[in-house]
Amino acid sequence: MYVADSRPQTRGNSSAASAEPAARPPAGRRGTAIATTVLALGSVSLITDVSSEMVTAVLPLYLVAGLGLSPLGFGLLDGVYNGFSALVRLVGGHFADRGGGRHKTVALFGYGLSALCKPLLLLAATLPTIGMVLAADRTGKGLRTAPRDALISLSSTPATRGRAFGVHRAMDTTGALLGPLAAFLILRATTDGYDAVFTVSFCVAAIGVLVLFLFVPHRHEAEQVTTKHSRPAPSQESAEESRPAPAHEPTKDGRPAAPPRPTFRSALALLRRREVRRTTVCALLLGLATVSDSFIYLLLQRRLGVPDQWFALLPLGTAAAFLLLAAPLGRLADRVGSWRVFLAGHAALLTAYGLLLSPWHGTALPYAVLALHGCFYAATDGVLMAAASTAIPQELRSSGLAVVQTGQALARFVCSIGFGAAWTAWGDRTALGAATVALAAGAAVAYAFRPTAPTPAEVVPA
Repeated sequence: MYVADSRPQTRGNSSAASAEPAARPPAGRRGTAIATTVLALGSVSLITDVSSEMVTAVLPLYLVAGLGLSPLGFGLLDGVYNGFSALVRLVGGHFADRGGGRHKTVALFGYGLSALCKPLLLLAATLPTIGMVLAADRTGKGLRTAPRDALISLSSTPATRGRAFGVHRAMDTTGALLGPLAAFLILRATTDGYDAVFTVSFCVAAIGVLVLFLFVPHRHEAEQVTTKHSRPAPSQESAEESRPAPAHEPTKDGRPAAPPRPTFRSALALLRRREVRRTTVCALLLGLATVSDSFIYLLLQRRLGVPDQWFALLPLGTAAAFLLLAAPLGRLADRVGSWRVFLAGHAALLTAYGLLLSPWHGTALPYAVLALHGCFYAATDGVLMAAASTAIPQELRSSGLAVVQTGQALARFVCSIGFGAAWTAWGDRTALGAATVALAAGAAVAYAFRPTAPTPAEVVPA
């Protein structure tokens, strides 16, 4: 299995070293270094997000203005965009764990599938065909997300996990910042702008798949890096955080038997753990009131009368705030606790909703809303995965994270459809008002129900 560190190991008996409990690294630069696996995955995410955000930036306008879809029709498609991702996350997490650590293989398949869907958008012109392409694209995202986050988690210590996720999300968001800008420039420079955006997006996505294939190690290769590190004498606190896994029945030759292969049942059984269950429920409740990014941008465009050619730039504000705040808020989560930062992020989103509902029409309105929107993601995206990782054992890390992600994604799927229906029936302001009330109520329940005593689960085979 992985151990949560990436520093070189002092030479010695490898079998004896592997039996020692992993310890919290000492304070200092070496103890807080980001693993090369995290940086490699961050590079893949940066490139891939340039591709995906090029499409995401123009898709709402392409569907609503170009193809004439109603808010309800767009809500259905946006729900598909998130829902299919939710349905296959458990599958991706399960195969990554069950395959003996095929995290890279599963992630590679997911990234490749999403890349192949980009040129298919050129051929899709009706609601059913677009829905099928988006479903396939989100299937790829769902397959890759849990294995990728599991690799990040397993390459980091509990004391630096928030920072590792923050750095990865910052690199990911750099791509989210460049993608809309690239889409904007392509739309201005070409006649058939949407076709050009989809074509360039495919080419960039293919580069991301190539980088993943060449530079992200397989599990057995990563093990050689993450298990080779010097370990100080474990303190009482680090020993508690690194409790060894229960011993398995030895084989006839006296060697310890391998742990049982992970199953869907064992992954879902993680919900019996108090901390995992509470984390999942909180993520689900808050996801039910998290309005899709695309709806936020459409609300801003209608509120301010943003011209169509400038619409693709709206996600830049969210991405810029996310980029600047992801790593600092990840470090803050390591210091003050993940759940404080996570709930504060939803308070920022609630404030953004309030500004959109207010009568204020100042020039600073879009900047304030987009900054708060980016702050919300910086305080919740990687922070939630860092918090969930603490309570999930290594052999089920990918599957366990997928359980949390699935609950959150399914909730956002329901929110997208519900918000689109409410907008169509009652108007955008009434729909957003209902979402604001729901988010405030969900935040209050999540605050009362939040996990209070994380159960570290960094385990090393005995």
